[in-house]
Amino acid sequence: MTFAIAFPMIDPVAVQLGPIAIRWYALAYIVGLVGGWHYIKYLTKKFPGNITHEHVDDFLFWATIGVVIGGRLGYVLFYNLDYFAANPGAILQVWKGGMSFHGGFLGVVVAAILFCKKHKLPMMTFGDLIACGAPIGLFFGRIANFANSELYGRETDVAWGVIFPNGGPNPRHPSQLYEAAMEGLILFIIMFIISRRETLRHSSGLFIGLFIAGYGIARSIVETVRQPDAHIGYLSGGSTMGQWLSIPMILIGIALMVMALRKNKEEA
Repeated sequence: MTFAIAFPMIDPVAVQLGPIAIRWYALAYIVGLVGGWHYIKYLTKKFPGNITHEHVDDFLFWATIGVVIGGRLGYVLFYNLDYFAANPGAILQVWKGGMSFHGGFLGVVVAAILFCKKHKLPMMTFGDLIACGAPIGLFFGRIANFANSELYGRETDVAWGVIFPNGGPNPRHPSQLYEAAMEGLILFIIMFIISRRETLRHSSGLFIGLFIAGYGIARSIVETVRQPDAHIGYLSGGSTMGQWLSIPMILIGIALMVMALRKNKEEA
């Protein structure tokens, strides 16, 4: 007999105010952004660069716009271009799901570059701060994916398999929760421990590299049990689009860490 966990039947609408519906999906993203924002404000006192709470407050809006626009455009371009080219109106229907982390990441990078240029802030140090708070947003974002019954895993017979309402009759890996644990909780703990060392906080670019590489590695691992999008399927050698997009992140992240540590050693 195969054991399975029934998907929790939670009303997707958290609050209904007349015609306005506030969904748990949206709230999870908001909590992630706000949680990361408060943690970054806490870290500004510890990192160099004279970055203030006011800078972090102002950037929250920029980051939100970067995540939403970048995440949606990334999904449109990387995962389902043919469909959205034929149905351009669907691009704005974000509440139906369909966000790409890689696109959202690029959106925040662009927002951070523009923000740092406007306020004349040290770009790499500011990026390190953002990277330290990013796993919090990822954690709640993946919880949102689970609540929305999207991006679930492949069919499985493990005891913790979940029967998703739109995933067929067989239990599947709750890959969203795996990602919440690896990309969110575990990566946050690693970065938190490393950020406690003052010498490493002065290695500009180290935390950006650690986050990028850490995410790429975690995503590549989870992709081995995550169900690929039906319209894309498996790529060369049984790989997935998520793994291919993560490879350059791992390489760039490692390169950034090596350069940051090398520069810190030379300046010591």
